[in-house]
Parts: sequence; structure tokens; C-alpha cells
Amino acid sequence: MRFKTTDLLDNSEPGILEGRVRVVDPMFQSYGGRPCFAGRIVTLKLFEDNTLVRQALGEDGTSKVLVIDGGGSRRCALVGDQLALLAHRNGWEGIVVYGCIRDSQETGRVDLGLCALATHPLKSIKRGVGDRDLPVTFGGVTFRPGEWIYVDSDGVVVSDQPLN
Repeated sequence: MRFKTTDLLDNSEPGILEGRVRVVDPMFQSYGGRPCFAGRIVTLKLFEDNTLVRQALGEDGTSKVLVIDGGGSRRCALVGDQLALLAHRNGWEGIVVYGCIRDSQETGRVDLGLCALATHPLKSIKRGVGDRDLPVTFGGVTFRPGEWIYVDSDGVVVSDQPLN
């Protein structure tokens, strides 16, 4: 899918943007091999434990983007090269991590959208604690499962309906 978030916003009907389209605060860096990605949102809320991330990415991700609310933690990574490869194999469009990733050189070679706050070499704990498919809020935006997310080098846009 090719698009520009700027064009999506510029070309939307004026009434559609009000309250239906939200722009996330600029905070993310791109670490995946696919700089532009979009899809239906699947959410996880967890803290320094990526067990649910592996479970979610092990499922069919066709036309989906995993949005991980990791509490903004910069003390460990929630996604690395092995999870990026798993996501790619299962058809995920991308992953947005409100937290850190690791293995950034390797993830940059995977055909997958991946953005996060930063990198960190330490892996996460594995206790299986967290929640799935509930609204999560960060960057001034609430991400709801089933809504649409668009990510490119200019930013992250969330909408309750497809924009293209």
C-alpha cells in the first residue's frame, strides 16, 4: 500500500477529520524495512513483558498493525529481530511500540513496518502479564481495536474508518 499521511489528511473531506482522525504526537523512530505501512489496529497493553507480543504475532496478521502500549518504558525491549521475522511470516503490516525494540540492524532488513520510541539491548521478562484488544492511549491519541492506522516518515494517523 502506497500513501502519504500528509495527502491522506489533505484529501479528506473536512467533516471527516473532526473527531474521527487523530494525529499522534511526534515521538517514534522507524526501525523496520517498510517505512510506510497501514492496517486495522490490534492492541496490547503490557509493561516490560513481551509474552503477549509473541502470541499475537504468531497469529494471522493480514492487513493488521499491532499497537503495543508498553507504558513508554525505556528499560528493556519488547520486539527484536525474531519477533519481527515472525510478524513478517504471518503477514502483519507493521508494529507500533510505545516502548523499545532491539536488534535494530536486523529488523531494518525485514519487510515489516516497525516504529518505537528507541532501542535497548536488554530483552523483556516473560510472565504472560498484559491485556489484549482494549483501547490504549499514548501520544495524545486513543487507539481502538479495529480502527485504522497509517504510518510513514511524516507521522502516525489513526482513523475510525479507512482513509484511502
